[in-house]
Amino acid sequence: MKTDYHYSLRFKDWKEKLLYWSNKEFSFFAWTSGNGHSYKEGPFGDYLFLGENEVAAWEKLHSPTWKVGIIGYDFKNQIENLTSTNPDFFTLPDLCFFEPDWVLKIEENGFSSSSPFPEQWLREIENQPLTQKKTTRCEVVPQLSKDEYLRHVSTIQKEILEGNTYEANFCQAYSGHFEAWDPIAAFFRLNDLSNMPFAALFKAKSKWLVSASPERFLKKTGKRIIAQPIKGTIKRAPDPIQDQINRESLFHSEKERAENLMITDLMRNDLARISETGSVQVDELFGIYPLPRVFQMISTISATLKTEVSLRQIIEATFPMGSMTGAPKISTMQIIDREERFRRGWFSGAFGWIDDRGDFDFSVVIRSIIADLDAKKLYFGVGSAITIDAFAEQEYEECALKAQAIFELISGNKS
Repeated sequence: MKTDYHYSLRFKDWKEKLLYWSNKEFSFFAWTSGNGHSYKEGPFGDYLFLGENEVAAWEKLHSPTWKVGIIGYDFKNQIENLTSTNPDFFTLPDLCFFEPDWVLKIEENGFSSSSPFPEQWLREIENQPLTQKKTTRCEVVPQLSKDEYLRHVSTIQKEILEGNTYEANFCQAYSGHFEAWDPIAAFFRLNDLSNMPFAALFKAKSKWLVSASPERFLKKTGKRIIAQPIKGTIKRAPDPIQDQINRESLFHSEKERAENLMITDLMRNDLARISETGSVQVDELFGIYPLPRVFQMISTISATLKTEVSLRQIIEATFPMGSMTGAPKISTMQIIDREERFRRGWFSGAFGWIDDRGDFDFSVVIRSIIADLDAKKLYFGVGSAITIDAFAEQEYEECALKAQAIFELISGNKS
């Protein structure tokens, strides 16, 4: 994207003012940030997308224009002969995209745009009042008790013994009701608590995604495509020596390596379906990446796409991402739907953008809050990989660690 028009915004809190103005003026917008992370193949770019034109039909995603949005987890039912029978917290579309009329590249003291930005808008942004009372608290309740969670893990491990799955990403959810909740303030607060390489704020009319995702799903540049599944988590420690011990412990963990390798192999197989013969390779196996609260084990798989392969073919071959299902995919997704007690909706789907050349970058919707301001409800999910070697108590604690920043956000406390 050429950014021929630069606009300096040197007034205080200009990013917040820009987003509150965007919310007032547009039915759809998205803000993305890589937060300066060092990430193999790079984190998200820093963008603001603004628009009114919703894209509801899959076929229109192939048009040579920018599109931004979400592929919900339950889009799997349009790819395979699967169903989602669990109750949802509120209705969410499986595909939710829009065509931005404005694509802004966010810079240190302003932004650049590929087309002129009206001077009147700049004045409106500068004069945009910031809401005095920014409510981000919300009381939430778990969909499963701890005892129920432990029983479900035991059931999944029986499925493993019977050969129906090798690894299943079992998730639980927390939901809440509110009278007032500010997703923009929530995004900035969550980013302060846990800035991530795939941070995003997405508005689709009354529905919002507030995301602090650490994980990329797919990135396409020309004919090159990469996947970067995460499997393997350990907490950071304030003491540098203990922090390094934790890092080494994750790297050498046979259990975490086995989990990561299973999903890496799954993604290799998925990419092979749409790639040139012999082009799929593992660029990095068991990479350990430091994030604000955890170390994550991340592997990177790349491939060269076949000529003329379509976006639809790419998604059908790879979605949902293996890190959020397990292996083998179809039977494991059936087990997940039976054992989980909520419809995932946007959670564990993919968020990102497709540019006017057909290149794209999508994150995995995890460490994220999904809200509907009209329904006055929100929810978030959290999960971990269940294998035969998993200890249910440890998996439960890992889920709590992954959701820690969100709990701090909605409670207004810092643990």
